[in-house]
This record gives sequence, C-alpha cells and structure tokens, in this order.
Amino acid sequence: MSADRPPLPPFTRETAILKVRGAENGWNTRDPQRVALAYTEDSRWRNRAEFLQGRPAIVEFLTRKWARELDYRLIKELWAFEGNRIAVRFAYEFRDDSGNWFRAYGNENWEFDEHGLMRARHASINDRPITESERKFHWDASKPRPDDHPSLSDLGL
Repeated sequence: MSADRPPLPPFTRETAILKVRGAENGWNTRDPQRVALAYTEDSRWRNRAEFLQGRPAIVEFLTRKWARELDYRLIKELWAFEGNRIAVRFAYEFRDDSGNWFRAYGNENWEFDEHGLMRARHASINDRPITESERKFHWDASKPRPDDHPSLSDLGL
C-alpha cells in the first residue's frame, strides 16, 4: 500500500503550484533516493531520448545525472493542470567538471496516481552553453530556492 504524498489529485491551481514547488525542492536536493520516492514503484519516464521504468532506474539515472551536472540549481513553473496531470516548464543551471556552465530549458508532462505519486514523466530538454556571468540562479545550493528568488517568468526565461 502506497503512502499518500500530498497534494493529491484532482489538482486545483493552488495545489498544482504546491506540487510543482515540492518537485523543484526535491530535485534541488540532488538526492536520487529521496527524489525517487515521489514516483510510483513502476513509474515510466522519457527524459530527452532516454526511456526508464521503475524507481531503481530513476535512482541510477539521477545518480549519473548529478555526477555530471555540478552546482545544479533548478526552477520549475506551472504551465497547465487538469485532474491528475500537470505540465511544467523549467530551467536549470549547472557546470561540467571542466568548469563550463550550461542552462537547460525544458517542459515536462506529469501524471499522478491517487496517492499523489508520479506514475509518468515525459521531459523534453535543450542545453545552452552560458558564461559564468550569465548565470541567474545564485542561491545556496544546499538549500531550497528562497521564496523571494525570481521565478522563470520574472527572470525573462
């Protein structure tokens, strides 16, 4: 039996925003085990051109991701919602082990089960090299994005 992970569907605008911010905060921990708990045991993903299924695959994927994407900081923003589905847009910044900075832009479509666990995630993502001076995400990476930090829309992204 799955434990509930509120907010639960069907989503309102307010609960969808809470779900999006919760996902952002989770991913910003860069803790694959913790993040994977937000997904069903058999969750299905498409991330760029990679297809995954199940929590062990999610943990493996995220472990690889955050070993490559250093100083990772992510902002997610609600795009649309209905019933048990949420669409988000996001951007994140990271550097590689050579010190090159990137900003990734993307969209995700999420589907949740009745317990509030994500059972499907479809992500389309594009990376753009940036200079360190072009970075816009500067909060302490060991903490969630501060509430007063600008959103993607506020940043013109």
